Amino acid sequence: MKQLSKREASIYYVKQHMALFACPLCQAKMQLNDTGTMGCSKNHSFDMAKQGYMNFMTKPVATMYSKELFEARQEVIASGLYDPLQQKIAELLVGEQIILDTGCGEGSHLARICAQIPNAVGVGIDIAKEGIIAAAKFYSEKIWCVGDLANSPFQSASFTTILNILSPANYEEFKRLLQPNGKVIKVVPQEGYLKELRVQAFADSEKENYSNIQTVERFKESFAHVNVHRLTYTIPLATGLVSRLLQMTPMGWHIENSEAVELPQITIDVDILIGEGE
Repeated sequence: MKQLSKREASIYYVKQHMALFACPLCQAKMQLNDTGTMGCSKNHSFDMAKQGYMNFMTKPVATMYSKELFEARQEVIASGLYDPLQQKIAELLVGEQIILDTGCGEGSHLARICAQIPNAVGVGIDIAKEGIIAAAKFYSEKIWCVGDLANSPFQSASFTTILNILSPANYEEFKRLLQPNGKVIKVVPQEGYLKELRVQAFADSEKENYSNIQTVERFKESFAHVNVHRLTYTIPLATGLVSRLLQMTPMGWHIENSEAVELPQITIDVDILIGEGE
């Protein structure tokens, strides 16, 4: 039997989950044909890329995130740096899950969380095309979309869980997309997040100290029921990962002599915000 190409395999997988999709331009239902074109009744259409992702952008968007950044991010996450965070999120999710990761980047968090949940369906969306190309390269049997949450390509009440990990939020859209009794899980840095790097990047400046109070308060205002879990741990960092960590985080971009940076260990300190609707 002929092995399917990445594109063919993605078309087959997405076809099984077409109920999730709505046209980002007119919100009509969509169909995906065998050639990889997804279209609606008003003749708006979008194509499956050869790498195996859907591109729902109507015009190119420039971002500051490069292919190299996303490959560095994948390597750092694959090293296990965020394993306790991913495990904690997976523990919060019970029953059959259809998970949307908003601002998914190269998809590592979503893929590693889904791997801990039987039969989970994972969908990742990001405005950064390079991130989605990397996601499709690294992780199969997921749905990867280049798209903007302001015009998202999904039906209302499609997802049991929406993830928003260290990225900007769109709470009104999250609530539209969430199923009844679903959860929005947002991860935001706490004051100790990457503190060893923060000291070297912003020493003796106001940015050396970080507060997430405003972000947490806005989240609490957006949902009827909110729980907050703080997760803090420090783990050794392999020497070879230091340059990759500097490459993946904007903090690292502020360090002029990156080769002189020594990070024998690194701290992850985050708030996990869990919001539920009415």
